[in-house]
Formats: sequence, C-alpha cells, structure tokens
Amino acid sequence: MTQDLFRQDAYLRECSAHITAATDVGIVLDQTVFYPLGGGQAGDSGVLVLVDGSEIAIADTRKGKDAEGHPTSDIVHIPAPGQEDRLAQLAAGTAVTARIDWERRHRMMRLHTTSHLLCHVVPQLVNGCSITPDYARLDFAMTDPLDKEQLTAAIATLVAAAHPLTVASISDEELDANPALVKSMSVQPPRGTGRIRTIRIGGEADAPPIDLQPCGGTHVANTSEIGAIVVTKIEKKSATTRRVVLGFAQ
Repeated sequence: MTQDLFRQDAYLRECSAHITAATDVGIVLDQTVFYPLGGGQAGDSGVLVLVDGSEIAIADTRKGKDAEGHPTSDIVHIPAPGQEDRLAQLAAGTAVTARIDWERRHRMMRLHTTSHLLCHVVPQLVNGCSITPDYARLDFAMTDPLDKEQLTAAIATLVAAAHPLTVASISDEELDANPALVKSMSVQPPRGTGRIRTIRIGGEADAPPIDLQPCGGTHVANTSEIGAIVVTKIEKKSATTRRVVLGFAQ
C-alpha cells in the first residue's frame, strides 16, 4: 500500500520514501507525492533521487494492478526508457526522494480547478473529461449551443472572485442521499473506504458553494491562483454532446 500524500496536500513537491517493489512494470514506494492517472487527470512525472544524488527519471504514474488486473492500493512510478542498468540495482528498502515536476503539476491543478468552475457555468452532466498540463477537456451531455466568449468571461469572473477551495469528505450513505453531487457520467467516485473525498469551491459565510462534488484530483487552494484561462474550442461531438476545451491564455 502506498500512502498518497498528495490527497492531503497538493502543494507537496517532494517527500522521502522507501522502495517497496521494483519490477518491469515500475517502482512502488511506501509513500509518494506523485498523482497516478485517474479521474481524467494525467499522472505526474518527475524524478526519484537516490542517496548518492543520482536520479531516476519518472515519465508517468499509474495505479497498481494485481495479477488478475484488479486495482490495488499501490502507486506505480513508471521510469522513462533508457535507465535499465540503474533500475537493475534497485531493491526493496532503498531510500529515495520522490520529486514531482512541479511546474507541470501546477498547470494541471489550475486546469482541474477551472474544470470545476466550468461545471458551475454549464450545469449539465459530464460524460467525459481529460486534464493534461496543456489543456482540459470536458464533454457535456447537452444539445444547446455554447458560446466561447461567454464561457471565458464567466470563468474569469469566478477566478477573480478569489473563492477558496476546501477538501473534505462525505460518507457513502451521504453520497447515496445526494446523488446530484456526482456530475460525471463516466467517472464514479471510488468507494470501499467508507469516506469519499470531496472538493468544494466557495460556500464561505454560509453561502451556497460554487461547486461541490466528489473528486480525487489535485487542485489549487483559491480560484485566484488559476490565472488567465480561456475556452479555446467548443465542438459538437454528437447530437447530444458538446465538448469544451480549456487552455492557458497566450
């Protein structure tokens, strides 16, 4: 089991850790700041720094799977190609410093939080999403047309309002009693632990939140940190789907 430090603090850039397994699939640590691919958000990249100062480049991060392909609680750090000799020397118990590519992660945090703002601006169910370091894409189940300039302006207003973001959790029973909290048709919140992580934007001074939904991804602490993000494209993907693409203003 890998302790996922990024769930408690998305601003952690590195941590000390020990290798628990090193296989052809990748490297598993006892704890990590690396976010694994999931919920539409891309996995982190970065480096593992060994005691002697040498580095192993990590190209991607994924959730572990057992021999039957079922998900496990491990987080697998996937090395970049061309490091076979160094990887062969790794063993369980080896101490490392896990360090993410912070600039890349922070761009995803900004885009991911913006995608939640977009869910407020376009209050329709989402049937597909992708959060990358360069763009975010959300597919809304709807037939009405959307306007790029109007969406960009609405997002900018929410960003400028400096709404705080709060990470909390609810029980499985609370989610069952409030199914409207789940806004994604394609990604269901993970169950099994009895608690489901939630992201709330706004809601200060007893005001209703701008957005509240289950989410395991990484986010900025305040909308003011998002900066200038615009709607770069709107596509009609099908008769019942409108795709909105977000990107950084040039």
